[in-house]
Amino acid sequence: MRDKTASYLRRHSEALVKDVGIEAAAKLSGKSKATLGRYYSDDPDHADRFMPIDVVAALEAASRFPHVTEALADLRGITLGFDSERVQDQRPGGVNADVVALSQRFAQLMAEYSSSIADGRITVNEAKRLLAETLAIQQVLLDMKLHLEMDHGDSGGR
Repeated sequence: MRDKTASYLRRHSEALVKDVGIEAAAKLSGKSKATLGRYYSDDPDHADRFMPIDVVAALEAASRFPHVTEALADLRGITLGFDSERVQDQRPGGVNADVVALSQRFAQLMAEYSSSIADGRITVNEAKRLLAETLAIQQVLLDMKLHLEMDHGDSGGR
């Protein structure tokens, strides 16, 4: 594994453990605090150690954010959306509400972009706000797709 990729995964493994808390992570995973620390250590002696997937799953179930899953998706160029407030199968409204929400979100994205580019450059914080809006648009589009499938059956995109 490339050093850059390994380092990236280690940083996210550490974020996951810190999110859960080292004591709680040790109990949930059945691993010692020292072993958990080795999974994200930069020490060359631990270069070939990575957190097992069952440990990742147990810790992510208890965390506020799926740190390692997000990192793995990012390495593959996949964008995940995570909304901790969202409850599965509770999608109010329908396609019409989705179209309105999409229009509002797109307008918000354009307003953020206009504000961000006004000085000729986009700062890190401005980029984060733009990313948040694009993810919100992605979620609205996903809701719209689900509503269409529920209303008209899964046509497989045909």
